[in-house]
Amino acid sequence: MTVVKVIEVVGESAKSWDDAVRDAVRQASKSVRNISGIEIYNLTGNVKEGDVIEYKANCKIAFPVDGTD
Repeated sequence: MTVVKVIEVVGESAKSWDDAVRDAVRQASKSVRNISGIEIYNLTGNVKEGDVIEYKANCKIAFPVDGTD
């Protein structure tokens, strides 16, 4: 049986929410091996003078725990 661990991260982008999600996975993959899934549970942003200037995505990232299979 495989045990899966889930961490929560926030990705940020000046372009889009999609890019913010990709940033979250990209950054997490620098220190987490074998990412197997992602859940996006909150999208937020910052607004300045009527324009969205920053997109943020709260993500849960799943990966298997070593030695549990």
